[in-house]
Amino acid sequence: MPPKILVITGPTASGKTWLAVELAKRYSGEVVSADSMQIYRRMDVGTAKPTPEEMQNIPHHMINVADPGEDFSVARYVDMAAACVDGVLSRGRLPILAGGTGLYIDSLLSGRTFAAFDEASPLRAGLEERYARKGGQALLAELAQVDPDSAARLHPNDAKRIIRALEVWQTTGTTITQHNKETKALPPRYDALTLNLDFQRREDMWDRIGRRVDRMMADGLAEEVQGLLDSGVPLTCTAMQAIGYKEMAAALLGDGDTAAAAEEIKLRSRQYAKRQRTWFRRNQAAKPLLWEAEPNFADVLHRSTAYLEEFGI
Repeated sequence: MPPKILVITGPTASGKTWLAVELAKRYSGEVVSADSMQIYRRMDVGTAKPTPEEMQNIPHHMINVADPGEDFSVARYVDMAAACVDGVLSRGRLPILAGGTGLYIDSLLSGRTFAAFDEASPLRAGLEERYARKGGQALLAELAQVDPDSAARLHPNDAKRIIRALEVWQTTGTTITQHNKETKALPPRYDALTLNLDFQRREDMWDRIGRRVDRMMADGLAEEVQGLLDSGVPLTCTAMQAIGYKEMAAALLGDGDTAAAAEEIKLRSRQYAKRQRTWFRRNQAAKPLLWEAEPNFADVLHRSTAYLEEFGI
């Protein structure tokens, strides 16, 4: 049987860090972050990265493991996070996977593997050069000759996935379609109990998001983004496309209206939370924990412990 772990999901600002820490204290646990932005160093305020006070001496993993300019893939996350989870298990403690990046969570739990690749390889550079010179339609036609299923799903402008599919084929002799089919047939890596924090009313979620963004501004979000820009972090990198950083960088490099940027961040965060809710609600096995307008922390904690005991933890 795969080992048991706890997973805490939910939209942004739903209290995942708080619940993970409280349960870690009760069940001898360690937290493994599943947040695609908290992996980056020097990006603390805008990612709502837990502070030392919020961590309460509970070990947290997969935070501050990459520089902002790095291209951090889901494959890299799975490799690193699986090593963290297995390390927690080897110490006889409970891994608590907590975060709002659904693709990271699903990929880690499923046991899915990824075809190896090297971003600095001559093959990757050659494919990128050919894409720039010949265009996406030409490379998509090449892909269709060996992997018509992948080619049918991709748009000519999707350079990253077209190049990746060709790279997998030329490196392994197996299409990415076949590789994905084989890995999806693998048994789950872990036996996971998933607790899904959410809000009964959408308006309460919006209010929490708004207050979080206001707190980020008070804590120095504009100054954090300016520091990243001053240090040479490129606007085009994945980290600077994150909600909060993209909008604030545009303001700082433009008219300087950080208040308007904050309102834009609130809007984008609400839209993102809606997508997160849709993703996490697909998991019919997840145990819902719904916040009311006035959060009842004791009740959520009581129900969470009941779920854990029923699960055998």
